[in-house]
Amino acid sequence: MAARSSWKGSLKLSLVTIPVRAYPATNPGSDVSFHQLHRKCHTRIQLKKWCPHCHEEVGKDDIVKGYESSKGQYVIVEEEEIARLRPKSSGLVDVSHVVDAAAVDPIFIERAYYLAPDGKAAGPAFAVVRAGLDGRAAIGRVALHGREYLVAVTPRESALILYTLRTAGEVRDMDDVEELSSAAKARPEEVKLARQILDSFESTADLSTFVDNYEVALKQMLRTKGTKAVSEPEAPAKPARVVNLMDALRQSLERVSAGKKPPAVARPKATTSHAARPAGKHVERRSRRAS
Repeated sequence: MAARSSWKGSLKLSLVTIPVRAYPATNPGSDVSFHQLHRKCHTRIQLKKWCPHCHEEVGKDDIVKGYESSKGQYVIVEEEEIARLRPKSSGLVDVSHVVDAAAVDPIFIERAYYLAPDGKAAGPAFAVVRAGLDGRAAIGRVALHGREYLVAVTPRESALILYTLRTAGEVRDMDDVEELSSAAKARPEEVKLARQILDSFESTADLSTFVDNYEVALKQMLRTKGTKAVSEPEAPAKPARVVNLMDALRQSLERVSAGKKPPAVARPKATTSHAARPAGKHVERRSRRAS
């Protein structure tokens, strides 16, 4: 499967600028990931943001960043304020120093990327710089994804390797480990014997042949259990809107009563006696009232 570049930019060495593409040189430690499920029904668990003071779930728009300046005291910072400070991504690896490759202490290395020329036109200049760096490392900076990285570029076969480096402030001092400062001194005769034992382990071991036995066993277990995979239950239907029963009954009664209410009938004049009313109309009115 062909590798896909994670970013493209330029390698700048004085007046020479070479278009390059960067490819991750390593894979994640494990490509097996798990989700949290409810043991009872195998439904995926939701992680909600909760405010213990207000006793309510908090939405994304109601969350701000806070820097704890002292115990329980926070400096509130908005995302816009942080965004204004972030360096704009340029993709330009600006070389400022060239040092011996051995000067790059592995403890500073964070991630590794393969650099390749971006297009055939960049090939010759790329090859010249790669050959010129033999045994050395070019140190520079690059702004990517809103961060500025210290980087080291070294040659490796047909490629250049770009290492993103940690700063000195990110590396802990060994003096902070008390047990190391009080370590006992080794006696010469013991060192001689230890070297003899270590010499017996010397070999031409190929590190590429080593595998993660736990990862292999984990994948095998998942393949075996794959035939017994469980399904997440369907989401329950949303409950119908609850209506107050008494209100619903009253409204229903009013509608029924309104539909059966007789039309208004003109009352006879007061001078007309009860005996003078036509019998038909009297019967009709009584029949309507009875209905």
